[in-house]
Amino acid sequence: MRFYLISKPNTILTLNGIDFGIVYFIPKYTWLGAEGQFVGEYGSYTRYTAKLAVGMGGVRVRWSAPRGIELWAHGLIGGTKFVPQTAFGSETALAYEAGGGVDVGAHHRRIAYRLELDMVGTRYFSTYQYSPRVSVGIVFKY
Repeated sequence: MRFYLISKPNTILTLNGIDFGIVYFIPKYTWLGAEGQFVGEYGSYTRYTAKLAVGMGGVRVRWSAPRGIELWAHGLIGGTKFVPQTAFGSETALAYEAGGGVDVGAHHRRIAYRLELDMVGTRYFSTYQYSPRVSVGIVFKY
């Protein structure tokens, strides 16, 4: 994740971490689901370790293509916390995310590989941050 901390002077953090999400697709509308997501990212800010935690909920829509490929898009809203405390302002902010991805089925029907591209928006320190986030991972389907 590229986190644009403040615009003047330009302070950009490159953060790495873990992403955990769960989606429940509505049985009658198998293309529509309720989603919850938690993201924990870390990196370095000056001489300190920077940590960003994001918890959000929202909706996901999907389209199942042939050969085990699933395209999807989602929109989420929630809260975020950034540490260390800085002189610029609060450690917490509203967060929102929009994006999508593709799940490619593995040889086992309950496992897939994921590529996800998102834009995470926050407002810390009287500055709007629009931070791109790229995720790759494994999906377990129940």
